[in-house]
Amino acid sequence: MDGKARWIDNVLIERLWRSLKYEEIYLKAYTTPRKAELEIGHYMVFYNEERNHQGLNNLTSDEAYFGRQRYAACAGSTT
Repeated sequence: MDGKARWIDNVLIERLWRSLKYEEIYLKAYTTPRKAELEIGHYMVFYNEERNHQGLNNLTSDEAYFGRQRYAACAGSTT
């Protein structure tokens, strides 16, 4: 992101918003704003920690960012 208002600067966040809308928001009828906030928060955890991403060679976002070995070691920790 170089701040020169090119399409590439927004493509990643736009893809995240698209996934959020089509996989979470449009599928549910939230009863309160608080319920919507909680459910969207749960989706973001799922998106980063559990959902595999084709563009990341089927790794989760956390595995790609932190490294697969480090994430596996942290996930196995009980403390």
